[in-house]
Amino acid sequence: KTPSKNGKCKNCPDLPPTFIVGERDELIGTLIHDFKFNSVRALAHPLAELAHATLPKINGDVAIVPLPTIAQHIRTRGLDHTHLVAKHLAKLRGRNYHVEKLLYRTKSTVQVGTNRQTRIAQAATAYELDQRHSIDPTTTYILLDDVWTTGASLKAALKKLREAGAKKIIIAILAVNRLD
Repeated sequence: KTPSKNGKCKNCPDLPPTFIVGERDELIGTLIHDFKFNSVRALAHPLAELAHATLPKINGDVAIVPLPTIAQHIRTRGLDHTHLVAKHLAKLRGRNYHVEKLLYRTKSTVQVGTNRQTRIAQAATAYELDQRHSIDPTTTYILLDDVWTTGASLKAALKKLREAGAKKIIIAILAVNRLD
């Protein structure tokens, strides 16, 4: 829960470099809520700008991998919020950045309001690698999510990318829920 210039936490050796824009406080929490639940598309760009300012410069080919949103939520909201932020972030970062939807949701379970154990159990089988895509071990993959509560979803998605052969992975999160 303390900032790190290289994105590494001494208490989290199993995680790749992780960069978080900030806590899910009143300001960023409201931005994310209005973007996701009120379909305020215009907020994708400022949220991407915050992620852009937080991430380090990365050389070489970089694929931004948005954490998949449940299809029913996309239909209801009229947008895939994480994918939309990823597209704006790729434009801000430059030519060597692109968006790849490498993962898809296998289940449509909702985590909002569930406890830690339920989130971990749900996330363990929530994602699969889209076989139409291949992993390039020389590409850096930025796994992008909006909110970190327990980390279960990101850890499950991270596991799938690693199993597929991704060697260079960075996690980017817009906000972290304060748990204490």
